[in-house]
Amino acid sequence: MISPQEQQEDTVSSQRSKPGFVSLVVSTLAAAFGVQTDKNRERDFQHGNIYSFIAAGVIFTALFVVGTVFLVKFILAT
Repeated sequence: MISPQEQQEDTVSSQRSKPGFVSLVVSTLAAAFGVQTDKNRERDFQHGNIYSFIAAGVIFTALFVVGTVFLVKFILAT
């Protein structure tokens, strides 16, 4: 049986490792370029919300495509 102190420590440690906004953005960028660490990937899968990672991935992909199109148009115009 888990003591109340151990249960509280588990709760505090899981709250600390819950990814925030900056962590979500960094994880999305790292995953997009294929350089995500195992530690961060495991943290994301254990404590992250799948819908926020899906939304971040879709937003990143859209921004990447739009940015690439504008960059190509700018280069071809010059």
